[in-house]
Amino acid sequence: MSTPRFLTLPASARALRVATARGEFAAHEALPPDGVARGTALLVPGFTGSKEDFIALLAPLADAGFRVVAVDQRGQNDTGGPDDESAYARAELGRDVLALTDAVREDPDEPVHLLGHSFGGFVVREAVLQAAAARPGAPLPWASLTLMSTGPGAIEPAEAAKTKLLLDALPAMDLESIWQVMKQMEAEDAGAGAPQLGAEVAEFIHRRWLANIPAALTAMGRQLVDEPDRVAELAGACGALPVLVLSGETDYVWPPDWQAEMARRLDADFVQVPGAGHSPNAERPEGTAAALAAFWSRH
Repeated sequence: MSTPRFLTLPASARALRVATARGEFAAHEALPPDGVARGTALLVPGFTGSKEDFIALLAPLADAGFRVVAVDQRGQNDTGGPDDESAYARAELGRDVLALTDAVREDPDEPVHLLGHSFGGFVVREAVLQAAAARPGAPLPWASLTLMSTGPGAIEPAEAAKTKLLLDALPAMDLESIWQVMKQMEAEDAGAGAPQLGAEVAEFIHRRWLANIPAALTAMGRQLVDEPDRVAELAGACGALPVLVLSGETDYVWPPDWQAEMARRLDADFVQVPGAGHSPNAERPEGTAAALAAFWSRH
Protein backbone atom coordinates (compact mmCIF):
# COMPACT_ATOMS: atom_id res chain seq x y z
CA MET A 1 0.00 0.00 0.00
CA SER A 2 1.04 3.64 -0.39
CA THR A 3 1.66 5.60 2.78
CA PRO A 4 0.85 9.31 2.43
CA ARG A 5 3.33 11.58 4.17
CA PHE A 6 0.59 14.00 5.24
CA LEU A 7 -3.20 14.23 5.11
CA THR A 8 -3.99 17.95 4.98
CA LEU A 9 -5.50 18.95 1.65
CA PRO A 10 -3.85 21.91 -0.10
CA ALA A 11 -5.81 25.15 -0.43
CA SER A 12 -6.59 24.28 -4.05
CA ALA A 13 -8.33 20.99 -3.12
CA ARG A 14 -11.52 19.75 -1.53
CA ALA A 15 -13.13 16.46 -0.56
CA LEU A 16 -16.30 15.50 -2.41
CA ARG A 17 -18.37 12.57 -3.64
CA VAL A 18 -18.54 12.03 -7.39
CA ALA A 19 -21.98 10.90 -8.55
CA THR A 20 -21.88 8.44 -11.43
CA ALA A 21 -24.23 6.06 -13.20
CA ARG A 22 -22.73 3.34 -10.97
CA GLY A 23 -23.08 5.11 -7.65
CA GLU A 24 -21.07 7.66 -5.70
CA PHE A 25 -17.30 7.56 -5.19
CA ALA A 26 -15.37 9.45 -2.52
CA ALA A 27 -12.79 11.76 -4.09
CA HIS A 28 -10.39 14.64 -3.70
CA GLU A 29 -10.48 17.34 -6.35
CA ALA A 30 -7.82 20.00 -6.91
CA LEU A 31 -8.17 22.98 -9.27
CA PRO A 32 -5.54 25.23 -10.88
CA PRO A 33 -5.04 28.53 -9.01
CA ASP A 34 -6.54 30.58 -11.85
CA GLY A 35 -9.46 28.16 -12.26
CA VAL A 36 -8.57 27.45 -15.90
CA ALA A 37 -7.66 23.79 -16.43
CA ARG A 38 -5.70 22.36 -19.35
CA GLY A 39 -7.45 19.04 -18.74
CA THR A 40 -8.58 16.72 -15.98
CA ALA A 41 -6.56 13.87 -14.49
CA LEU A 42 -8.45 10.89 -13.03
CA LEU A 43 -6.26 9.00 -10.54
CA VAL A 44 -7.14 5.43 -9.51
CA PRO A 45 -5.40 3.87 -6.46
CA GLY A 46 -4.17 0.34 -5.87
CA PHE A 47 -4.88 -2.59 -3.56
CA THR A 48 -5.70 -1.42 0.01
CA GLY A 49 -5.13 2.14 -1.21
CA SER A 50 -7.28 5.26 -1.43
CA LYS A 51 -7.48 8.77 -2.80
CA GLU A 52 -5.08 9.89 -0.05
CA ASP A 53 -2.27 8.04 -1.85
CA PHE A 54 -2.21 10.96 -4.31
CA ILE A 55 -2.55 13.80 -1.82
CA ALA A 56 1.03 15.04 -2.33
CA LEU A 57 0.44 15.27 -6.10
CA LEU A 58 -2.62 17.52 -5.87
CA ALA A 59 -0.91 20.89 -5.42
CA PRO A 60 1.95 20.46 -7.94
CA LEU A 61 -0.38 19.08 -10.62
CA ALA A 62 -2.94 21.82 -10.02
CA ASP A 63 -0.15 24.40 -10.14
CA ALA A 64 0.86 22.92 -13.50
CA GLY A 65 -2.62 23.73 -14.79
CA PHE A 66 -4.50 20.45 -14.38
CA ARG A 67 -7.71 19.67 -12.56
CA VAL A 68 -7.08 16.51 -10.56
CA VAL A 69 -9.68 14.03 -9.29
CA ALA A 70 -8.33 11.20 -7.10
CA VAL A 71 -10.86 8.56 -6.05
CA ASP A 72 -11.42 5.65 -3.70
CA GLN A 73 -12.38 2.59 -5.70
CA ARG A 74 -15.46 0.67 -4.64
CA GLY A 75 -14.72 -1.32 -1.50
CA GLN A 76 -12.07 1.15 -0.38
CA ASN A 77 -11.94 3.67 2.45
CA ASP A 78 -14.77 6.24 2.16
CA THR A 79 -16.51 4.75 -0.89
CA GLY A 80 -17.53 1.39 0.55
CA GLY A 81 -19.41 -1.29 -1.30
CA PRO A 82 -21.38 -4.53 -1.01
CA ASP A 83 -20.17 -7.67 0.76
CA ASP A 84 -20.19 -9.62 -2.49
CA GLU A 85 -17.01 -10.64 -4.28
CA SER A 86 -18.67 -10.46 -7.69
CA ALA A 87 -19.04 -6.68 -7.26
CA TYR A 88 -15.24 -6.38 -7.41
CA ALA A 89 -14.60 -8.49 -10.49
CA ARG A 90 -12.22 -6.95 -12.98
CA ALA A 91 -15.04 -6.14 -15.39
CA GLU A 92 -17.06 -4.36 -12.69
CA LEU A 93 -14.14 -2.20 -11.60
CA GLY A 94 -13.43 -1.30 -15.22
CA ARG A 95 -17.03 -0.18 -15.65
CA ASP A 96 -16.61 2.03 -12.59
CA VAL A 97 -13.69 3.81 -14.27
CA LEU A 98 -15.72 4.35 -17.43
CA ALA A 99 -18.55 5.83 -15.35
CA LEU A 100 -16.11 8.03 -13.43
CA THR A 101 -14.61 9.26 -16.69
CA ASP A 102 -18.03 10.36 -17.87
CA ALA A 103 -18.77 12.00 -14.52
CA VAL A 104 -15.56 14.03 -14.16
CA ARG A 105 -15.57 15.36 -17.72
CA GLU A 106 -17.12 18.82 -17.42
CA ASP A 107 -17.08 19.55 -21.16
CA PRO A 108 -17.42 17.12 -24.08
CA ASP A 109 -14.12 18.33 -25.53
CA GLU A 110 -12.22 18.33 -22.22
CA PRO A 111 -9.18 16.02 -22.27
CA VAL A 112 -9.19 13.45 -19.46
CA HIS A 113 -5.89 11.83 -18.54
CA LEU A 114 -6.33 8.40 -16.92
CA LEU A 115 -3.83 7.06 -14.36
CA GLY A 116 -3.81 3.80 -12.41
CA HIS A 117 -1.35 3.03 -9.61
CA SER A 118 -0.38 -0.58 -8.81
CA PHE A 119 -3.57 -2.71 -8.83
CA GLY A 120 -5.27 0.42 -10.19
CA GLY A 121 -3.21 -0.17 -13.32
CA PHE A 122 -5.08 -3.43 -13.90
CA VAL A 123 -8.35 -1.57 -13.43
CA VAL A 124 -7.63 1.25 -15.87
CA ARG A 125 -6.32 -1.31 -18.37
CA GLU A 126 -9.64 -3.11 -18.12
CA ALA A 127 -11.49 0.17 -18.72
CA VAL A 128 -9.46 0.82 -21.88
CA LEU A 129 -10.10 -2.70 -23.16
CA GLN A 130 -13.84 -2.33 -22.51
CA ALA A 131 -14.00 1.05 -24.24
CA ALA A 132 -12.14 -0.28 -27.28
CA ALA A 133 -14.38 -3.35 -27.51
CA ALA A 134 -17.56 -1.28 -27.22
CA ARG A 135 -16.68 0.97 -30.15
CA PRO A 136 -14.09 -0.70 -32.40
CA GLY A 137 -12.01 1.84 -34.25
CA ALA A 138 -13.54 4.83 -32.45
CA PRO A 139 -11.38 7.23 -30.41
CA LEU A 140 -11.03 6.25 -26.77
CA PRO A 141 -12.53 8.60 -24.16
CA TRP A 142 -9.16 9.67 -22.73
CA ALA A 143 -6.36 11.95 -23.85
CA SER A 144 -3.70 9.65 -22.37
CA LEU A 145 -3.12 6.60 -20.18
CA THR A 146 -0.53 6.34 -17.40
CA LEU A 147 0.41 3.02 -15.79
CA MET A 148 2.24 3.81 -12.54
CA SER A 149 4.12 1.10 -10.64
CA THR A 150 2.10 -1.67 -12.21
CA GLY A 151 2.98 -4.63 -14.36
CA PRO A 152 2.03 -6.84 -17.27
CA GLY A 153 0.40 -9.55 -15.13
CA ALA A 154 0.58 -11.21 -11.72
CA ILE A 155 2.80 -9.72 -9.03
CA GLU A 156 6.32 -10.88 -8.14
CA PRO A 157 6.30 -14.40 -6.60
CA ALA A 158 7.40 -13.42 -3.08
CA GLU A 159 4.69 -10.75 -2.96
CA ALA A 160 2.18 -13.22 -4.35
CA ALA A 161 3.02 -15.58 -1.47
CA LYS A 162 2.30 -12.82 1.06
CA THR A 163 -0.96 -11.97 -0.68
CA LYS A 164 -2.00 -15.62 -0.58
CA LEU A 165 -1.44 -15.60 3.20
CA LEU A 166 -3.87 -12.68 3.41
CA LEU A 167 -6.38 -14.50 1.22
CA ASP A 168 -6.15 -17.52 3.52
CA ALA A 169 -6.67 -15.32 6.60
CA LEU A 170 -9.65 -13.30 5.39
CA PRO A 171 -12.32 -16.02 5.85
CA ALA A 172 -11.05 -16.89 9.34
CA MET A 173 -10.04 -13.57 10.93
CA ASP A 174 -11.49 -10.08 11.27
CA LEU A 175 -9.63 -7.13 9.81
CA GLU A 176 -8.36 -5.89 13.18
CA SER A 177 -6.79 -9.27 13.96
CA ILE A 178 -5.19 -9.40 10.53
CA TRP A 179 -3.89 -5.87 11.05
CA GLN A 180 -2.15 -6.85 14.27
CA VAL A 181 -0.47 -9.81 12.57
CA MET A 182 0.65 -7.65 9.64
CA LYS A 183 2.14 -5.02 11.94
CA GLN A 184 4.06 -7.69 13.85
CA MET A 185 5.42 -9.15 10.61
CA GLU A 186 6.41 -5.70 9.32
CA ALA A 187 8.24 -4.91 12.56
CA GLU A 188 10.15 -8.19 12.41
CA ASP A 189 11.11 -7.63 8.76
CA ALA A 190 12.18 -4.00 9.26
CA GLY A 191 13.88 -4.36 12.64
CA ALA A 192 15.24 -1.24 14.31
CA GLY A 193 15.40 0.61 10.99
CA ALA A 194 11.63 0.74 10.50
CA PRO A 195 10.44 4.26 9.56
CA GLN A 196 8.29 5.95 12.16
CA LEU A 197 5.02 7.43 10.98
CA GLY A 198 3.45 10.49 12.55
CA ALA A 199 0.52 9.76 14.83
CA GLU A 200 -2.06 11.21 12.41
CA VAL A 201 -0.81 9.19 9.41
CA ALA A 202 -0.43 6.00 11.47
CA GLU A 203 -4.00 6.34 12.75
CA PHE A 204 -5.27 6.95 9.22
CA ILE A 205 -3.49 3.90 7.79
CA HIS A 206 -5.05 1.74 10.51
CA ARG A 207 -8.50 3.23 10.01
CA ARG A 208 -8.27 2.88 6.22
CA TRP A 209 -7.38 -0.80 6.55
CA LEU A 210 -10.44 -1.39 8.73
CA ALA A 211 -12.63 0.45 6.19
CA ASN A 212 -11.81 -2.06 3.45
CA ILE A 213 -14.67 -4.35 2.45
CA PRO A 214 -13.36 -7.91 3.03
CA ALA A 215 -15.02 -9.15 -0.17
CA ALA A 216 -13.14 -6.45 -2.10
CA LEU A 217 -9.82 -7.45 -0.52
CA THR A 218 -10.47 -11.06 -1.50
CA ALA A 219 -11.46 -10.33 -5.08
CA MET A 220 -8.68 -7.81 -5.68
CA GLY A 221 -6.06 -9.98 -3.98
CA ARG A 222 -6.94 -12.92 -6.20
CA GLN A 223 -6.57 -10.74 -9.26
CA LEU A 224 -3.09 -9.65 -8.14
CA VAL A 225 -1.86 -13.24 -7.92
CA ASP A 226 -3.78 -14.61 -10.94
CA GLU A 227 -3.85 -11.75 -13.48
CA PRO A 228 -2.62 -12.89 -16.90
CA ASP A 229 -0.28 -10.86 -19.05
CA ARG A 230 -2.63 -8.65 -21.09
CA VAL A 231 -0.10 -6.26 -22.58
CA ALA A 232 -0.66 -7.44 -26.16
CA GLU A 233 -4.41 -6.89 -25.73
CA LEU A 234 -3.81 -3.40 -24.38
CA ALA A 235 -1.39 -2.51 -27.17
CA GLY A 236 -4.03 -3.50 -29.69
CA ALA A 237 -6.73 -1.51 -27.91
CA CYS A 238 -4.81 1.72 -27.35
CA GLY A 239 -4.40 2.65 -30.99
CA ALA A 240 -3.26 6.27 -31.06
CA LEU A 241 -3.78 6.75 -27.30
CA PRO A 242 -0.51 8.04 -25.77
CA VAL A 243 0.75 5.78 -22.96
CA LEU A 244 3.23 6.46 -20.17
CA VAL A 245 4.71 3.77 -17.94
CA LEU A 246 6.12 5.37 -14.78
CA SER A 247 8.09 3.46 -12.16
CA GLY A 248 10.34 4.05 -9.20
CA GLU A 249 13.99 3.04 -9.18
CA THR A 250 13.05 0.03 -7.07
CA ASP A 251 9.79 -1.88 -6.79
CA TYR A 252 9.12 -4.99 -4.73
CA VAL A 253 5.76 -5.71 -6.44
CA TRP A 254 6.69 -5.52 -10.13
CA PRO A 255 10.44 -5.06 -10.73
CA PRO A 256 11.31 -1.96 -12.76
CA ASP A 257 12.74 -4.07 -15.59
CA TRP A 258 9.32 -5.74 -15.94
CA GLN A 259 7.77 -2.30 -16.23
CA ALA A 260 10.37 -1.10 -18.74
CA GLU A 261 9.70 -4.16 -20.91
CA MET A 262 5.96 -3.51 -20.66
CA ALA A 263 6.56 0.03 -21.90
CA ARG A 264 8.56 -1.31 -24.84
CA ARG A 265 5.75 -3.71 -25.78
CA LEU A 266 3.21 -0.87 -25.59
CA ASP A 267 5.43 1.53 -27.56
CA ALA A 268 4.96 3.78 -24.52
CA ASP A 269 7.06 6.44 -22.88
CA PHE A 270 8.97 5.12 -19.87
CA VAL A 271 9.99 7.30 -16.93
CA GLN A 272 11.79 6.14 -13.80
CA VAL A 273 11.51 8.49 -10.82
CA PRO A 274 14.83 8.77 -8.93
CA GLY A 275 14.72 7.74 -5.30
CA ALA A 276 11.23 6.24 -5.50
CA GLY A 277 10.03 2.70 -4.81
CA HIS A 278 6.59 1.25 -5.39
CA SER A 279 4.78 4.53 -4.66
CA PRO A 280 6.44 7.43 -6.51
CA ASN A 281 3.23 9.41 -5.91
CA ALA A 282 3.90 9.43 -2.14
CA GLU A 283 7.66 8.91 -1.98
CA ARG A 284 8.86 11.43 -4.59
CA PRO A 285 5.79 13.54 -5.41
CA GLU A 286 7.68 16.49 -6.90
CA GLY A 287 9.53 14.41 -9.49
CA THR A 288 6.43 12.35 -10.19
CA ALA A 289 4.24 15.40 -10.71
CA ALA A 290 6.82 16.96 -13.02
CA ALA A 291 6.94 13.81 -15.16
CA LEU A 292 3.16 13.55 -15.31
CA ALA A 293 2.62 17.23 -16.13
CA ALA A 294 5.23 17.07 -18.89
CA PHE A 295 3.59 13.99 -20.45
CA TRP A 296 0.05 15.36 -20.18
CA SER A 297 1.12 18.73 -21.59
CA ARG A 298 2.36 16.99 -24.74
CA HIS A 299 -1.03 15.33 -25.22
